[in-house]
Amino acid sequence: RGGHEVTRPIRVENAEVGDAIALKIREIEVTSMATSTGTMRERKEAFGDDPFVDHQCPECGTEWPDSVVEGTGEDAIRCVECGANASSFGFEYGYTVAFDEERTVGLTMDESGAHELAKDAAEAMDIPENSRQHPILLYEPAEMPGTLGRLRPFIGNVGTTPPVELPDSHNAGDFGQFLIDADHDWGIENEDELEKRTDGHMDVSEVRAGATLLCPVEVDGGGVYVGDLHANQGDGELSLHTTDVSGTVRMDVEVIEGLDLNGPILLPNEEDLPFISKPYSEEEREAGRELAAKHGVEMDEEMGPIQVIGSGATINDATENAFDRASELLEMSEGEIRSRCTFTGGVQVGRLPGVVQLDMLAPMDLLEERGIAHLVREQYDL
Repeated sequence: RGGHEVTRPIRVENAEVGDAIALKIREIEVTSMATSTGTMRERKEAFGDDPFVDHQCPECGTEWPDSVVEGTGEDAIRCVECGANASSFGFEYGYTVAFDEERTVGLTMDESGAHELAKDAAEAMDIPENSRQHPILLYEPAEMPGTLGRLRPFIGNVGTTPPVELPDSHNAGDFGQFLIDADHDWGIENEDELEKRTDGHMDVSEVRAGATLLCPVEVDGGGVYVGDLHANQGDGELSLHTTDVSGTVRMDVEVIEGLDLNGPILLPNEEDLPFISKPYSEEEREAGRELAAKHGVEMDEEMGPIQVIGSGATINDATENAFDRASELLEMSEGEIRSRCTFTGGVQVGRLPGVVQLDMLAPMDLLEERGIAHLVREQYDL
């Protein structure tokens, strides 16, 4: 159960607890022709503690009722048992987007265009054969028609299986807060239980083709899963939803023995790095050598970009979590981590309310000791 559909966990040969798995994302192909999204409105009568994992029919009370589609619009999804509107959500403000053939841009539809797509929603969204979801195009929202947006697909939910049962959408420090003291099957008692998460649900738009994601192995074989593809998203996912689509992902995997991570590390495409986090050019290194000689200081010649993912109830909590993870990874004090990130990196918002990327240029000798220097060199041609 969860707010997303994800693949079944995939076992990676030779991956053992205490290792890490590098997911090298080679290709993401969007197969949907259109989607709908926007800011959501909860139908509180259709769930208990949590609209994503505690669903019930608002009329007959059946938990996770089977449903059928009748027509289009926000009341199209009906409970098989009693015929009531069975959805937990509607749109507060919603829009429908159609994509060009190359999936490079999308254009928002007016009421007529949204309705035409809704009539053939499953085909337009290319819903997989074994899917258990109804296509969001059925809702046919039609706000802000005629708006053009650039597409750059990425994976919103990807990683390894945690050692405790968590809904896929709540495998993160922010959404996971809703499980604490919740009165349903996935409720947990306290924050300590949430520490076992693997932060698969990141919604970090830089997790796209060309990036490498390092994930902790917390169960035998890792249990790699993928889902929640997005056609695009601005940093922060400010609507809490974006352009969810169907598609295919191709990845290579590599087991990093003995790299005991407590959260994901991202090596994004170089063009996605902040300016001060990019690898040094030869001209910059030469200027640095001249400064080092002038002032009698030994310069670190080899530095490599890394992004440590942090999550928490708020952005501040997520940043503290990233500091802790980076400190443990590099065996540095929090003061040194903060200083290095200020001088050679920064923090970026992946998702509100609480997922961040902590950028820094890390000494390659430390990355060598951790067994990931070769991945950084490969990623950035160092």
